[in-house]
Amino acid sequence: MKRCGLYVRCSTDQQTVENQIRILTEVAERAGWTIVRVFEDQAISGAKGRNQRPGYDALLKAIHRREIDICAAYAVDRLGRSLTDLVAFLNDIQASGCDLYLHQQSVDTSTPSGRMMFGLLAVFSEFERALIRSRVIAGIQRARSKGVQFGRPSLSPDRVARVEKALKDGQSIRAVAKSTGTSTASVQRIKHAMTKVEEDRLESVSA
Repeated sequence: MKRCGLYVRCSTDQQTVENQIRILTEVAERAGWTIVRVFEDQAISGAKGRNQRPGYDALLKAIHRREIDICAAYAVDRLGRSLTDLVAFLNDIQASGCDLYLHQQSVDTSTPSGRMMFGLLAVFSEFERALIRSRVIAGIQRARSKGVQFGRPSLSPDRVARVEKALKDGQSIRAVAKSTGTSTASVQRIKHAMTKVEEDRLESVSA
């Protein structure tokens, strides 16, 4: 008999996991699985990470200890919010020899058809990532066309001149950053550039 772990989750205090438990228990009884534990996250969003979902974290730990042969959940959105989340979860648990049953999606990776479905999910997950990347790139391009600048703002010539003068006066990088209102990283870059210019000048003189 397969050892089964049930994972149930609801997002708010107004919801209950009892219906999920009842349905999954009936599935386990029909399949001949032995339910060893119910892992529960009450009033926790599926968008939360593992460290914020104690039931989910306990489930994965039990799977890694090989205490469970199959994990059963009511639907994919109980585990995560995207196909990418599901495929990552599947890869993780199958590395420990554990299968997955999703009631609403009729996915059971312990069967040949379920394993085929998993392969299709991986394909769709990659497609989802590609769509997200294309949307992000398109959004950045639209923003740039409207004059929006990305990345670290460039320093004004006046600010650079004040930083260079303070460095030439022998002030430390931290002191210059504080007195000119510039980040220490920017002051370090300017100092490096000044050093490079001076080295090039000395090299040309000696030549």
